Amino acid sequence: MEPLNLPTYFFRIKEDRGKKYIFDEIRRRFVLLTPEEWVRQHMINFLVVEKHFPGQLLSVEKGFRQNRYRQRYDLLVYNRKGQPLMIVECKAPGVEINQQVFDQAGRYNHTHKAPYMLITNGMKHYCCFINIESGQYAFLPDVPDFDHMDAQG
Repeated sequence: MEPLNLPTYFFRIKEDRGKKYIFDEIRRRFVLLTPEEWVRQHMINFLVVEKHFPGQLLSVEKGFRQNRYRQRYDLLVYNRKGQPLMIVECKAPGVEINQQVFDQAGRYNHTHKAPYMLITNGMKHYCCFINIESGQYAFLPDVPDFDHMDAQG
């Protein structure tokens, strides 16, 4: 897998029947190693190691219903009160982060109403704060530490 614009982390990777799998510390199991999963695992580690997010407050690839349709978010971070704090949308490094990707994350967040949204393809990262009542959002220069987000959100 290609290097990303994120710190380097050690991952447990195994091969089975010609396919590679990476161990997800949050889900506590091996998952198929795709380019998107490579980004997701780096982002999980970035949030936990660099930004001090408690791993037990991260939910990875869970399905939910939205208007009769089944959807699946990449990451949903909860605050210490158990409320959604940040939704994270991960794309493969070759996928351009465009309005369509922002719209997808926004639709997912319409259900969860998290005050923060993070979109990444592993090379570019966009984090924003969302005023849930007004729908206005402000881009942030960096992903804040968990304690700062938890206090604000």
